[in-house]
Amino acid sequence: MPRKYNKQPKLHVRKGDIVEVISGNDKGKRGKVLMVFPAKERVLVEGVNIRIKHQKPSQDYPQGGRLEKEMPIHISNVLPVDPVSDEATRIGRKLITESGKNRWVRVAKVSGETLDK
Repeated sequence: MPRKYNKQPKLHVRKGDIVEVISGNDKGKRGKVLMVFPAKERVLVEGVNIRIKHQKPSQDYPQGGRLEKEMPIHISNVLPVDPVSDEATRIGRKLITESGKNRWVRVAKVSGETLDK
C-alpha cells in the first residue's frame, strides 16, 4: 500500500555513511556516501563507479581533457558497514525515547548497534 501522508522514501543509507558495494563492477569496494538522490533512489559513493568525462577547454580547465568522475549507483547495490563487526549489514529501525521525545534510529542487524548519532 502506498504511503498517504509522508511521500518521502525511507532509505537505508545517509550522507556520510561508510557503505560497501554488494553488486556490479565495483563489488566489494567501500566508500563514503557523498550525496543521496532520494527521488531517483541513487547514491554517490566516493571512489566507486568511476567514469571518464570529456571536458571541453574552459576558463576552469584551459587544457580540457579527460576527467575521472564518480557517478551515482542504485541504492539497492550498497549496504552500510557495521561499526562493530566491520562487515556489510542490513538495517532495522528502533523507536527510542529521549527527554520525552520519540525518534526512530537505524540499527545494524548484525550487531544491534545504532548507526545514527
